[in-house]
Amino acid sequence: MLELLVKMREGTGRKNEKIREQGFVPAVLYGREVENLLLAVDEQDLKKIYEKAGASALVKLKINNGGKEDERVVLIQDAAKDVVSGKIIHVDFNQIKMDEETEVEVPLVFVGESMAVKSEGGVLVKNIQSIEVRALPQNLPKEIEVDISIIKTFNDNIRLKDLKIPENVKVTANLEEIIASVVPPRTSAELEGLEQTPTESVEEVEVEKKGKEKKEEGQEGGDVSGGGNE
Repeated sequence: MLELLVKMREGTGRKNEKIREQGFVPAVLYGREVENLLLAVDEQDLKKIYEKAGASALVKLKINNGGKEDERVVLIQDAAKDVVSGKIIHVDFNQIKMDEETEVEVPLVFVGESMAVKSEGGVLVKNIQSIEVRALPQNLPKEIEVDISIIKTFNDNIRLKDLKIPENVKVTANLEEIIASVVPPRTSAELEGLEQTPTESVEEVEVEKKGKEKKEEGQEGGDVSGGGNE
């Protein structure tokens, strides 16, 4: 099991910025029937663990609390990232019970080569990038492979039911849902149509504008004459 050293922290808001400046990431540990804990974890250590664990691998947190060490088994529930730098700026740890099933999002990894792409020049369409599964924590897969080599023609597709899911893992989504397919390449006529963008000349715009103004003037005149008759 992966291990990650964390420490207790105090306060939120501006204090979190100081934590980040020191090379740490603010974190929260929570869980059912568990008291929430405010934590801080080394940014580089967290990055390495997150790349290995993702959201479905168990991580043993070693919590340093004033010289005392406490251990918790968790899942990395959420890792918020800065939109510009891509760095993790906050992380949630979900403490789980080993004897209870839990649900997580597991990424799909597309492997193999489709003849519809290689020989026919088609384009692979990935409708789903991850799926939600339910299992005991120790049985949660880190990822699930999707073998696209079974897509040989444009009429073939891969559904959830076609995936090789471990027996002790349950998929919560509709098994008939299409994960991937291959669409034919665009024809020359379609590509030419995309390149041609409709344009309006200045004269056309001026004529349209004048026509609209005359129409509005006519409507206003009708309103005035109608009011006089009343």
